[in-house]
Amino acid sequence: MTKPMPLADFPRLPPALTVEAVVGLSGTIDAAAEAALPSHRFLRYGWFAAALAAYGGHARTLTVCRDGAPVLALPTVRMGPAALGMAAVPGCYWPFRSFPVRGDAGIEVFEALLPRLAREATALRIGPVYDGDPAVEGLRAAAGAAGWAVLDRFVAESFLLDMAALCAEGGWPRNSTLRKNRFHEKHLASHGALDWSFVSGAEWTPEAFDSLAAVEEASWIAAKTDGSDAKFTTTGHGAFWRAAVADPALAEMLWAAVLRVDGAPAAFSFDLNAGELKYAIANSYDPQFAKHSPGKLLYYRNLVRALDDGMTHVDWGAGDSGYKRTIGAEPGPAIRDWLFVRPGAPALAAKLLGGLWRRSGQAPSAAASASQIRR
Repeated sequence: MTKPMPLADFPRLPPALTVEAVVGLSGTIDAAAEAALPSHRFLRYGWFAAALAAYGGHARTLTVCRDGAPVLALPTVRMGPAALGMAAVPGCYWPFRSFPVRGDAGIEVFEALLPRLAREATALRIGPVYDGDPAVEGLRAAAGAAGWAVLDRFVAESFLLDMAALCAEGGWPRNSTLRKNRFHEKHLASHGALDWSFVSGAEWTPEAFDSLAAVEEASWIAAKTDGSDAKFTTTGHGAFWRAAVADPALAEMLWAAVLRVDGAPAAFSFDLNAGELKYAIANSYDPQFAKHSPGKLLYYRNLVRALDDGMTHVDWGAGDSGYKRTIGAEPGPAIRDWLFVRPGAPALAAKLLGGLWRRSGQAPSAAASASQIRR
């Protein structure tokens, strides 16, 4: 009698990859996001829905499934003149714009995406996004091999704070820093009772957002700019964040530390918590308390709380490197905009005009230029 072949010895067929396109945002976005790297799990349906609600646009979603399970979900909106056929990944600038991909996605997933993407758009913009982003890296590798033009432009340097390493070196924050903070807190308290609180999850009420907006309206943003870059005001990006917390999962990730003086909001730190990583998105304070460093006092309390909650790193994003370096942050990955232009005449034209795209970005520092060379 012939002995049956063990199941493990049967040849295995490669997983079947299928690509589908739907009008609007697809429920597959959440399935891909939930299996993405922890740093990218905020790229949920509710994230993109909030962007459409706040900034407009009509979405289409391309999904790559592996044996029927979503492994990549790419929402897009049209950008520029319709005749150019250009598309972009929607979202919010903070912390970056990308799309969800399962953590175990291989290049074959992106190879499967490209033919359908070429039918959908002449070019796709992704970003601003960090170097090393899994969606961009996978698409770069597949698109470059398939004859697409792949162009980038530098936007900014990022800054990263490795709290775990600083703690291992002998304790962080340093005792001297804590003493200075207690001194400032004592004098700040002369203006009224101090209340330090945190907001997340179901605590994201309209009143909570109003408190953050009140600080911005009293800050330098309102005094020295047109206010369009404010995160929480009606003239800024308030509509996005208020819409985003409609998704309970996103509401849990979004986090604010708030300082009130005599019951009135005086400073805030606003973050997105992603596993052991905290994206520091916005900080602001009422300048009437400036000489007592309310923003500094608050973000130190916020970071100590993050340590207690098991977080190890803070992504400070771009800009205003002075206080970030003072707290211990160091330069991180560059932030770039990317254009993927389909093969043929469009790719040829893009390569000829690529210098214009790159020059429309920012001039990188020496450190960022070195990163460019290493890439």
